[in-house]
Amino acid sequence: MPVQPSLATKWILSLVLLLWAATALADQPSIPDTLQQRIAACTSCHGTHGEGSPGDGFFPRLAGKPAAYLALQLQNFQRGLRKYAPMEYTVRQLSPAYMHEIADYFAAQQVPYERKPVPALAPAMLQRGQQLVTSGDPSLQVPPCQACHGKQLTGTEPSVPGLVGLPYDYLSAQLGSWRTGTRASAASDCMATIANRLTPADITAVAAWLASHEVPPDTHPQPAGSITPPLHCGVLETRGGGA
Repeated sequence: MPVQPSLATKWILSLVLLLWAATALADQPSIPDTLQQRIAACTSCHGTHGEGSPGDGFFPRLAGKPAAYLALQLQNFQRGLRKYAPMEYTVRQLSPAYMHEIADYFAAQQVPYERKPVPALAPAMLQRGQQLVTSGDPSLQVPPCQACHGKQLTGTEPSVPGLVGLPYDYLSAQLGSWRTGTRASAASDCMATIANRLTPADITAVAAWLASHEVPPDTHPQPAGSITPPLHCGVLETRGGGA
């Protein structure tokens, strides 16, 4: 018959295993408890300083955008108003205070813009994009993007984001999301109203013109109170913005 280990032997073996496990854990490098470490899930897609992803740039720039806008977008993913599974999962357990801390970090970042690829379009299409951005189209009841996003398209404090320097893929996808209802905001949802008045060709034109537009020397948002929204926008009353 096999010899059964004594109770004392079992106790000694258990103690040895516990000591081994404690030593193994002690040998592992400690992870610094810093905000930069805790937002690694954000920076893995949006860049170390929120500069946006390289290449086609589907993941947008966060750096320098108004903090109130960034915080509200995190809340909208948490509430299901914006649909993108990785973002919805990432923010699911975040508190409002922590989301504001993350937003403040990215809003304070000032890093260079990187030019993203833009599809080759006929000059007439780009002219249409410029018209919609700078003058709008009264026949479609579409106001110019500059009316809310600022003369230089760098956004407006406290909550309207800049459009300058955003990649074509992201811009066209977001305008499409406003049309299909996979992105929404507080009623009255002025961005959904505008996007649904645009044709698919108009969305292409706007996204391409914005993505190819030169970034101004000063990329800071305009000061609060410097715009009068041409449409009633419920989101501006809740301190969040559009695209």
